[in-house]
Amino acid sequence: MNIEAYLPYLDHLSEYRRTHSLNVAEEAVRYAEKYGGDVEKARFAGLLHDVTKETDFDRQLQIIENGGIMLSELERRSPKLWHAISGACYVRDVIGIDDEDIFNAIRFHTTARAGMSQLERLIFLADFTSAERDYPDIDVIRAHAEESLEDGMLYGLRFTVGRLIGRGDLVSPDALAAYNEILLTKQPS
Repeated sequence: MNIEAYLPYLDHLSEYRRTHSLNVAEEAVRYAEKYGGDVEKARFAGLLHDVTKETDFDRQLQIIENGGIMLSELERRSPKLWHAISGACYVRDVIGIDDEDIFNAIRFHTTARAGMSQLERLIFLADFTSAERDYPDIDVIRAHAEESLEDGMLYGLRFTVGRLIGRGDLVSPDALAAYNEILLTKQPS
């Protein structure tokens, strides 16, 4: 994949979002090299993971509907999650990249899920730890991510779910399933 050919798909994004997308691509490549994974797919999925992030909600819903995705009740009530779903559909249906692993890496980069592929994990964590991120605990999350992909994801999921609950927001069952799966694999039976 010639990544340069896909940069124009970021032209409609704000400078911040474009920088974030480039940073996520770079971080995804670094993680792919560190933990094993397809470097080119990591770069591509990282670059385009937020392609519809700044698209208006009505358009995102249209992209999702055109992509054949039926939103759950929780997803319908959580518009902040739509960009991951619409972005995956956009990359597949508009850009024409028919790769299930890339689709899922973009689709689940905000919530995670049980049974994630290596690429999905790389993009989830790269989005969390990209260079411009500066939220509370970012240094802790980055330190865990340097220990292992699973440690980084576990801490990131704990951080996200805790914040959502603290604000009284809905929590995706996919995030809880991912958290539980990682925790179960780390603990002896």
